[in-house]
Amino acid sequence: MSSRDYLTRLAGLAAGTPFDNLTAATVAAARAVTLDTLGAMLAGSRLAENARLADLAAERSASRAATLVGHARKAEPMLAALANGTAGVSLEMDEGNRWGGGHPSIHVLPATLAVAEELGVDGQRFIEALVAGYEVTSRLGGASQVRPNVHSHGTWGTAGAAVAVARLRGHDASAIRTVINLATSMSPANSWQPCFEGATIRNLYPGRSNLQGILATHLLACGYTAVRDAPSDLYGTILGERFDQAAVVEGLSADDRVGVYRIERNYFKFHACCLYNHPVLDAVHSLVHTEGFSAHDVHRIRITSLPFVTRMADPSPANMLAAKFSVPYAVAAAVVKGTTDVSAFQDAVREDSRVRELAARVEVSGDATMSMRGGPDRPTARVSVELGDGRVLTREAAIVHGDAANARPRQELEAKFRALASETLDAARVNQVVEMVARLEQLPDVRGLTALLTAPS
Repeated sequence: MSSRDYLTRLAGLAAGTPFDNLTAATVAAARAVTLDTLGAMLAGSRLAENARLADLAAERSASRAATLVGHARKAEPMLAALANGTAGVSLEMDEGNRWGGGHPSIHVLPATLAVAEELGVDGQRFIEALVAGYEVTSRLGGASQVRPNVHSHGTWGTAGAAVAVARLRGHDASAIRTVINLATSMSPANSWQPCFEGATIRNLYPGRSNLQGILATHLLACGYTAVRDAPSDLYGTILGERFDQAAVVEGLSADDRVGVYRIERNYFKFHACCLYNHPVLDAVHSLVHTEGFSAHDVHRIRITSLPFVTRMADPSPANMLAAKFSVPYAVAAAVVKGTTDVSAFQDAVREDSRVRELAARVEVSGDATMSMRGGPDRPTARVSVELGDGRVLTREAAIVHGDAANARPRQELEAKFRALASETLDAARVNQVVEMVARLEQLPDVRGLTALLTAPS
């Protein structure tokens, strides 16, 4: 095998991200992603099953070196990463990347945070590791054409988490190449069905990626060996229909450097649901705001969007998680309640007769020409609202609000964090977290940050 195969180049990229080589834009992106992901973990930590998982993690740990976010306890880093990653995806508020990787941060940051806390590293090393792990997750994901029912959670993020932890542990490019292969061989096969049924085992998949990413570095130290090219083997033949090795290293320079890191091209969620709902909801909110109609005025709503939304057409989701993967429900909640934040998907709203009745009048169809990777002139959703008085209101949406190409002001991202964190932390602590993340690269020890992420006992 050539010494310059795609995996060697990917490992070289991951190893070659010293803080001094990162631009101000990359560092700012890492800070924003960190704040956003911490908010998602803090809010998700309040769900009953996640609180019990955190208790289990603490109780099963001998060495308690890593904070269980949102709780007044610590756990062994692998178990802390499992619990924190699971909590962070539970409310569908974690960031993502439409260019590949699904939701890189929730698969990488919990492991990075846990091991960084264990080792007592500074903010610059934390950022280096996060950027490297994020990049690997997104590039592997973007190169994979998965099978129709494969859900990305828990897959490429396993390798990204391993890369981030390997960076924290000081491994070189050769060792990082090996941990990518070790971690990839542990990638689980996950389907979309748990999302549609509302089976919360789905939330465990990012948590498991974080656990297994840390485990991969331990396996390396134990002397375990890996296959030569695990991504091509697994993502090209088992989870995927095709794996494009060239796409993994697309845009890299001759010395395996990148101009713009994937973490700078992410999106932040401002609707508490699956991304495939977001273009539709952007259009619906725009219509409601400009036209001022209510649910009582609506005869029927027709939705046209990405082909995948035809799988998200159940108007009567069984629970909160399933509601987040239902276009008719999300549209109805947006019209009736005027919001699509976390509260809009809770049981009280899901059981509201007005929401149920309107959801039954939402029709969903797919358009094969629509893609999330299009530009501002390429629609990703078309909404047509037929009113009882005979009027028909229409609106299109393209790049979703919160994407790097359609960014929201920093104040809105901070407001999102405050809303998510405020039920777990008191106002003073929320302010401290915001201020500390704003100077993340200046922290002498990330334990100063993790100490703020615990709720009162």
